[in-house]
Amino acid sequence: MKKRSLILMAMCLGMGLASAETKETNRLVLPDAARSITLLDDRQKLGPGDRVTYRVIEDQDDPRSLTITDSGDLEVPYLGLVHAAGKTSLQLAKEVKGLLEKQLYYQATVIIAIEVVNKTRVSGKVYVTGQVRNRGGFEIPGGETLTVSKAILSAGGFSDFSDKKNVRLIRKTANGKQTFIINVVEIWEKGNLDKDLVVQPDDLIVVPARLVNY
Repeated sequence: MKKRSLILMAMCLGMGLASAETKETNRLVLPDAARSITLLDDRQKLGPGDRVTYRVIEDQDDPRSLTITDSGDLEVPYLGLVHAAGKTSLQLAKEVKGLLEKQLYYQATVIIAIEVVNKTRVSGKVYVTGQVRNRGGFEIPGGETLTVSKAILSAGGFSDFSDKKNVRLIRKTANGKQTFIINVVEIWEKGNLDKDLVVQPDDLIVVPARLVNY
């Protein structure tokens, strides 16, 4: 009888420890407010007409829906107009956080997320030249991701004598020009979509001719 009681006690203790471990694990995986800002979008640029949700977690208020004006500004509660166009949600949230903590808050966790993208706006142009059917500048639609291969399709596709394996993407940066070599054959025929670079405004795509035409 004593042996059975000891076994039951050990089982109960084991279950208690397992339960405690489960609770601890669950507690650790829950995201906290301080980390939530790092989850914001840092790729999509905001622009006029875009609608975003705005929230300061410390206020414990419901998120607000705000629209970026034609001049590219966002009317932020307590701050007034803050320029938003050309910035990502993460960049804008960090800027607003700094302004709030400088003027009003001891700590402000700012959450800004794109709610509706104004697809009528244009982010800029990408230029395609060389061995394509229609050379020229092509608009980058707001809210859409345009890649090198999609830009080539916008230019009518490759000509008969194009070198699809050595397409050059030339980009101006603060430190000079950067050149990337893209093998479009691997993207289209092998499905290596991670090699299909996203274009930026004023990028130049050059499609060279094959050295041997046959």
